[in-house]
Amino acid sequence: MTAPAVPVFQQIAVFLVGCCLGSFFNVVIHRLPKQESIVRPGSHCPHCMQPIAAYNNIPLLSYILLRGRCSHCSEPISFRYPLVEGITGLLALILFRRYGWHPQFFIEFLFVCLLVLITFVDLDTLTIPDVFSLAGIVVGLGCSFFSSSISWLDSLLGVLLGGGFFYLIAIGYHYFRHQEGLGGGDIKLLAMIGAFTGISGVMFTVLTASISGTLVGLMVMRRSRKGLTTMLPFGPFLSLGAVCYLFWGQQFYAWYLSKVIG
Repeated sequence: MTAPAVPVFQQIAVFLVGCCLGSFFNVVIHRLPKQESIVRPGSHCPHCMQPIAAYNNIPLLSYILLRGRCSHCSEPISFRYPLVEGITGLLALILFRRYGWHPQFFIEFLFVCLLVLITFVDLDTLTIPDVFSLAGIVVGLGCSFFSSSISWLDSLLGVLLGGGFFYLIAIGYHYFRHQEGLGGGDIKLLAMIGAFTGISGVMFTVLTASISGTLVGLMVMRRSRKGLTTMLPFGPFLSLGAVCYLFWGQQFYAWYLSKVIG
């Protein structure tokens, strides 16, 4: 799809909205695994429990002005907060520059928002909530009827391949190692990725996640000296692979096919 020309002020607005959504995502990431309300109480410091004033809760800017510390107790504020805000805003901007107000923008932005939530919850808890992955499968299948890059059949096959592929790997790993190597959350996540990206997206995601996960895993195992018993969430690598597919997947396949056929 040819990228439409979009006014600069609209790009700025989309980036700011994305950052604001990222600020809300931080609340969800922190509270949902604890089964706490994401509405009440309002934003507060997790150390001193003091409410955060609106002027101290501006995405990105407040973290800089406060120098990464609570205005009440001066305890450090996790860098995750501006990181999630910045990533969400940046992804919104990149997709908007590509699609403008085309429906594909909303579909892919919804997809990456789910991936951001899943990534940081998995990093914190080593779990992927079903409320994200299972709902994402349904939403991805529904969005395929309005998508310009995937058909409903490819979406359905992506779900079957994604979920089924990892399920077979999990069974095989458990059979040979007699322990769980891949959690059910990873299986559902790959099925969700298949719903949004289809068969080609699943294959690219698995390849990218396997390479990046292996490299990081080797470094972590070396530092921790725990060998294969080292616990490492795989959801972030799957999410990274899926985002890479959105931006570079088609170019990769075109390059690969040109090498094979050429």
